[in-house]
Amino acid sequence: MTRKPKLGLLFLHALPLDGSMWAGQSNLLPNSTYMPTLYRLGNSIEAWAAAALTYAREERLVVVGCSVGGSCALEIAAAHPERVAALVLIGTKANRRPDPQLHASVLETIEKQGLEAAWKTFWEPLFAKSARTSVTNAARDIFLRQSAHDVANGITVFHTRPSYGQTLSTFSGPVTIVSGGEDIAPGLKVSAEQANCAREGTLITVPDCGHYVPLEKPERLNEILRDVISAQYGF
Repeated sequence: MTRKPKLGLLFLHALPLDGSMWAGQSNLLPNSTYMPTLYRLGNSIEAWAAAALTYAREERLVVVGCSVGGSCALEIAAAHPERVAALVLIGTKANRRPDPQLHASVLETIEKQGLEAAWKTFWEPLFAKSARTSVTNAARDIFLRQSAHDVANGITVFHTRPSYGQTLSTFSGPVTIVSGGEDIAPGLKVSAEQANCAREGTLITVPDCGHYVPLEKPERLNEILRDVISAQYGF
């Protein structure tokens, strides 16, 4: 019987957070889990993906991305499909619709009003209305640890990333699309369309949850990830 290669977990974070947003998932595959912070890895999603992949030692990876991290995961699948055993995309929009006005507005808010104002305007509303204050405060603290320069770079990478609809539809492995039931970016409709587009796509909806499933519902996400990992090993 052929022995399956050791599996690694590569987590790619959402804006405007960093790799620490995955703390609740850190024990799923001990010593084979990677949570890089992306902002300083380059000025494009391609550069982020190439650099993030160097963190992982394992031959095969379950690549998990939230929001822009999901786009980074799709870039890895496009550039190095042989390394990707499965994709888990959380609150991810594979196709980019240019929105230069929003791009400029976020950068201007950070520059003129500061990070706190940008958080309240653009990211705090992405949490479910029922999200615990402790959860949103913890996310805000992660955000405020970032420099304005790094966040601005992340915003520009997000707004200039390619579209990955074709990658999503041609990737040969399993793709699990996870959406908070109250996520407005991209929302359930887009998430369902993406699951249907994938060759081996599954949509999982997490009730009473917004955009940041790893923070809002970490245990539910861990259940989902355990199932994905087990499927790779044939359990």
